Amino acid sequence: MPNTHDAIFRTLADPTRRAIFERLCRDGEQTVGALTARAGVSQPAVSKHLGVLKQAGLVRDRHAGRQTHYSAELGALAPLIDWTSQMTGFWESRFDDLEDLLKRMDQ
Repeated sequence: MPNTHDAIFRTLADPTRRAIFERLCRDGEQTVGALTARAGVSQPAVSKHLGVLKQAGLVRDRHAGRQTHYSAELGALAPLIDWTSQMTGFWESRFDDLEDLLKRMDQ
């Protein structure tokens, strides 16, 4: 499971890939051409980023004739959601312990 987290974090660490993924989440399925028009990088660069996103399981592709349509795989974020939930619980517990300590120190 840590490898899944690492792959997803590493993939989304790149701002261009993150922007492409966010665009697919927000706007739905799009072609490489549509993504390129708004990405600020070349079509080969967008295709390469999409390949990395696909390898990490964050996007899927659908071929229709000569066009390839990409869409976000929101379920692929489940390991990150689980991880952030665990970390939230961990830090909430730590802050509660700190608050208790500070109250005892004030007495």
